[in-house]
Amino acid sequence: MRIAENWKDYRILDTTEGDKLESWGGKVLVRPDPQIIWKSPKRSEMWEKADGIYHRSSKGGGEWEYRRKLPESWKINYGDLTFVIRPTGFKHTGLFPEQAVNWNFMADMIKNAGRPIKVLNLFAYTGGATLACANAGASVSHVDASKGMVQWARDNAAASGLSDKPIRWLVDDCEKFVKREIRRGNFYDGIVMDPPSYGRGPGGEVWKLEDCIYDLVKTCAGVLSDTPLFFLLNSYTTGLSPSVMAYILNDVLTTERGGKVTADEIGLPVEATGGVLPCGSTAIWSV
Repeated sequence: MRIAENWKDYRILDTTEGDKLESWGGKVLVRPDPQIIWKSPKRSEMWEKADGIYHRSSKGGGEWEYRRKLPESWKINYGDLTFVIRPTGFKHTGLFPEQAVNWNFMADMIKNAGRPIKVLNLFAYTGGATLACANAGASVSHVDASKGMVQWARDNAAASGLSDKPIRWLVDDCEKFVKREIRRGNFYDGIVMDPPSYGRGPGGEVWKLEDCIYDLVKTCAGVLSDTPLFFLLNSYTTGLSPSVMAYILNDVLTTERGGKVTADEIGLPVEATGGVLPCGSTAIWSV
């Protein structure tokens, strides 16, 4: 497992019975996590001092219970990057801290390339990968179907002092955008994508990652340049193992372009136990 262990402003204090106790820049939140099936005793006194607790609803979604008044948003840092944290009605805060291991990987690849690098970030959310790549010197096309998420990413770029970097902010359907880029002859040296497990398209069509991921990767391979650096695929879908994602990248990319594929779970350390909370998987094709 690859562990995001270089955070200073984010910590998992403890986990048990479906919940994780987190510190986001000193603001302590309790949020549900389906991976936490163990029923260990609560080892941190901060369980009783949490500022906010997210309660799931049996009808779907949920709501926050605040024990203390929190600002609508606040900022945390990871190295040179700054992120705006904002608890949402769907339990998320606008950041997946475990992705820092992937930010580091991509930044190192870009810095060591010795040439200009173009990166395509698909399903780009609030822009963690976008900021990491831009800060490392790449030009980035940031694509997400949600206008609100793209604006949040722009706010993060401004907070990080990266507003003047060569970033294209695009509110668009990712697959349709890629197909247009292929027709336009626009190609990229790096691709990173974090597609949703499940969703519905604008016409009501159902998106299920297990059914769509192979065709999506194959389509996106068509927008890679002749001298690519990496293709990074994230998944939070429990039924899509690292080995399955590795097989797909091998089949689509390695057989024609060479290179190698690595795949593993990614996770975050838990202070109370010294264990690691698994937080999804990443498969990476690189030259």
